[in-house]
Amino acid sequence: MTRVNYPSMKRLLSALSIIIFSVLSLQAAPVYADNLAYVDLQRAVFEVNDGKAAKARLEKMKGQRQSALDTKQKDLKKLQESLEKQADFMSDDVKAKKAEEFRTKLGELQQTYATLQRELAEEEMKIQQKILGQMGEVLKAMGEEGSYTMIVRKDALLWAPPHLDVTNELIRRYNGKDQVKSPRVKASKKKKKKARRKAKK
Repeated sequence: MTRVNYPSMKRLLSALSIIIFSVLSLQAAPVYADNLAYVDLQRAVFEVNDGKAAKARLEKMKGQRQSALDTKQKDLKKLQESLEKQADFMSDDVKAKKAEEFRTKLGELQQTYATLQRELAEEEMKIQQKILGQMGEVLKAMGEEGSYTMIVRKDALLWAPPHLDVTNELIRRYNGKDQVKSPRVKASKKKKKKARRKAKK
């Protein structure tokens, strides 16, 4: 009686599973492809109106901090030049004090630069989190209205056809949400003004 080779059987079943999965995937692909979409969130965050305004604030903040950094850098350069020119005429004690002063100012410059980088990174993170939170609501509405199976991030994909990219639609809708809300806000303000006028009368 021939004995069954179980390891070979397992390999055969594994191979069959791969083949079946591949065939099913090929059959299913055309059905679900049109229900998928992706967005480039990194681009969207700084192309919406809120993102552009936030970017301008970041640039202004960077410019202000950079000014302080440039001042410290110039002071350090002057001190270095002074040390190099007068080194031969200085006593050892004076040289030691000047060298210590130079190290202190260098440390302050490095600290200022590190603080600048940290503050900018923290501010950018806050901006992104706020905008992304609001984008989540917009994407949810897009997904429900468009009957998408899912909307994924572009950076999570290896490849996808361009027609599945809904980034521009996300930007348009995000910018449009403020225009939709503004008439209601204006109407509310008008009602409050009328109520105040009546109260005065």
